[in-house]
Amino acid sequence: MAVFTVVTEADLSAWMRHYDLGDVVDFRGISSGIENSNFFLTTTRGDYVLTVFEKLTAEQLPFYLDLMRHLASHSVPVPDPVPRDDGMLFGMLHGKPAAIVTKLEGAAELSPGVEHCEEVGRMLARMHLAGRDFAPHQPNLRSLGWWTETVPAIVPFVSGAQRDLLVSELAHQTRFFGSHDYAALPGGPCHCDLFRDNVLFAPAEPGTGHRVRLGGFFDFYFAGCDKWLFDVAVTVNDWCIELATGQLDRVRLEAMLRAYQTVRPFTREECLHWNDMLRAGAYRFWVSRLYDFYLPRAAAMLQPHDPAHFERVLLARLTAASTPHAFSLCN
Repeated sequence: MAVFTVVTEADLSAWMRHYDLGDVVDFRGISSGIENSNFFLTTTRGDYVLTVFEKLTAEQLPFYLDLMRHLASHSVPVPDPVPRDDGMLFGMLHGKPAAIVTKLEGAAELSPGVEHCEEVGRMLARMHLAGRDFAPHQPNLRSLGWWTETVPAIVPFVSGAQRDLLVSELAHQTRFFGSHDYAALPGGPCHCDLFRDNVLFAPAEPGTGHRVRLGGFFDFYFAGCDKWLFDVAVTVNDWCIELATGQLDRVRLEAMLRAYQTVRPFTREECLHWNDMLRAGAYRFWVSRLYDFYLPRAAAMLQPHDPAHFERVLLARLTAASTPHAFSLCN
């Protein structure tokens, strides 16, 4: 992620005394993203990622790290937090919580095909089911409550048409979230940010008949307990679209949803409200990108995302909602 907190060699040397990871071979900042300070860390024991958390507090962080440990123990490929010498999964660095996790194998695929979408769909369903017996509860901190608080701060910066869309969609989602059908949607721990750059792929093993192998899901620091359908919608809105227009790509979409349902079939309520949740997923990221664009924080390496992208995605979902033959979740 963007480097907000600079970690020097002296800082790293003192920090590594709390871990049994051998000697440091390489250490460098990761420039992509806008939320935390991340660094690649290579030691004589292996490859890791050091994260300094810029917003999450020491009280909030255990949910995310414990969830990752839980999923890793259930054979879901995710970064596994490394315990310190005191047994804790994080410590304080420059007054901020920080942790070391294992580095996954593979590289991101920014131009995914059908097989990539199938792999992600299956693993996302496995992840949802694996989280059912995870006891701690942390709500999705970027859900309706955050939208309601944040939109008034954004409104002064945007055009009249954008202002009208922000307000009208917030009203729609408020009604949806307050409905009996929404309450009936199944849920549990969700990634909530499973974009293309948060998934890694490695070459498939010989003899499997596959071209790619899922290396794993990472960057769980927007995770929270939410409706599983929201997690699917967020994922589809990035993996299964034409980036230039925001329109859904039916071939990739159907591949991902079919693969997901081989592990966990969708419920009646999920089928009825698929487009509502696609809109919610688009709205969440339009609001957050507008906020980061107009009210940014200082950082040593900062590359804010273009808010217009998710405005296009949301408008495409609104158009689909009024189309007689719009794609149904349970076709």
